[in-house]
Amino acid sequence: MTHKVILDTDPGVDDAMAIALCVAHPDIELLALTTVFGNVNVDQTTRNAQYLLEIFGARDVVVAKGMAEPLVQPPRPHSESVHGADGLGNYYDEHWVPTEGAAHEKLHDLAAAEYIIEQARQYPGEITLIAVGPLSNVGKALQMEPKLPSLLRSLIIMGGALDEPGNVTPVAEANFLNDPHAADQILAEEWPATVIGLDVTHKIMVSDSHLAQLRDGAGRTGKLLWDSSRFYVDFYASKGAAKDDEEPSCAMHDAAAVLYMLHPDAFELVSGRSRVVDSGISVGQLTCDRKGYVYALPHWENVTSSTAIAMEVDSDSVRQEFLTCLLQHHIA
Repeated sequence: MTHKVILDTDPGVDDAMAIALCVAHPDIELLALTTVFGNVNVDQTTRNAQYLLEIFGARDVVVAKGMAEPLVQPPRPHSESVHGADGLGNYYDEHWVPTEGAAHEKLHDLAAAEYIIEQARQYPGEITLIAVGPLSNVGKALQMEPKLPSLLRSLIIMGGALDEPGNVTPVAEANFLNDPHAADQILAEEWPATVIGLDVTHKIMVSDSHLAQLRDGAGRTGKLLWDSSRFYVDFYASKGAAKDDEEPSCAMHDAAAVLYMLHPDAFELVSGRSRVVDSGISVGQLTCDRKGYVYALPHWENVTSSTAIAMEVDSDSVRQEFLTCLLQHHIA
């Protein structure tokens, strides 16, 4: 089964892993990368998207530049301390020029939100939108086209943390913190949406041994993922992500959202009315009504949609799918 995919992204070391998987997997038709601020500013994420497509041999994939800041709140600092000043572990070649004639050489005439709407209308019920950055582009598209949920096949979101502690505050994950208003608006809508958050992405770690396999066996793609991940792996080590007897590793957050689309049976979900806190000490926190109670406060009264949230994953099987796919898709 072929999946038509738009990947909404803020490359990003783990975004690079997701893009590589989308390019390499035989069951994915990657229509476009739509870019958004997040790990670095949107100008850099856009150049990173073009660059990655070139390295991964995806000449036919277009790039549409998106939102530079959140829908409502002031922008927060980018994540250079995690992903490097260039977003790709300080690996990006600033002198790189896109190959003439490639689809990504020049940015699409439409901005990201407009592009998402155009494609959803052109292929109603066929496109899976996978959003692995702040949800500003998706929120903007929803404002412009309220029917968007019915036009998409599904929406898969990498963001949030339900039971797992956050990675930017004790309760918040970075994508939801960067635009909590957009996230809250989106989860209130009636569409087939699934959240792949830290509850599962922190269970799908790739070690230096795994990345070395890609470096040695997956051509240009593997070399880029190895080189760009050095800064990222060091960040995880500085946070004590690995035990003393474990080798350096990092989470493949964004690739996990793609893997859910390919192998949903490897994930265990809970469902319920969900919201994202948009202010205060808990800003960016994903919340879910797993009981269906009538509550004392009114914040849940108008939330009728149910969102699926991944809580468990067969990490070995999905990680192996990622590695096998990239090793078989060799770009010299």
